[in-house]
Amino acid sequence: MSALICVARIGAAHGVRGAVKLWTFTEDPFAVKRYGPLLSKDGKRQFELAQIREAKDHLVATFKGVATRDEAERLNGIELYVAREKLPATDEDEYYHADLIGLAAITTDGDALGRVLAIHNFGAGDIIEIAPLKGATMLLPFSNAVVPEVDLKGGRVVIALPQEIEGEERGNDPTTSRPGEGRDP
Repeated sequence: MSALICVARIGAAHGVRGAVKLWTFTEDPFAVKRYGPLLSKDGKRQFELAQIREAKDHLVATFKGVATRDEAERLNGIELYVAREKLPATDEDEYYHADLIGLAAITTDGDALGRVLAIHNFGAGDIIEIAPLKGATMLLPFSNAVVPEVDLKGGRVVIALPQEIEGEERGNDPTTSRPGEGRDP
């Protein structure tokens, strides 16, 4: 079986006729309907969308074979996947998160830094999470300035560490600050 990519997550039941809230992770939220049957993470269960409509911050969907609220409630939290080859090709400098996770992370000097653990978006842009060889994970902007090179074939990303990450340490003197820290006079 080819790699599976998570495209949606089923939320709470919506109403009494088997509908559920649906959060999609696709550029076009309605694309999940075009991929055909969606799969559970283990690939053993199939979910076929019967209807889908837009709601405030999510979609409302019904699945074939799910007709009651009780049946819908049992689906809450299930992530839905499709085979990688069903997804459209990406543009240049555009990547599926699943293609980045696990890649080696190296510095611009070629030093091993760690591995890509995840890509997040908390509303202000994409963040790349790096699990370093030692120490706490790093959350960095996933921008061309910080990640100047993504080499999928080579299995690596190049990271230009911002100065704050490279070991600059602030003193413990509470009367000093750096430019741009917004310290009150």
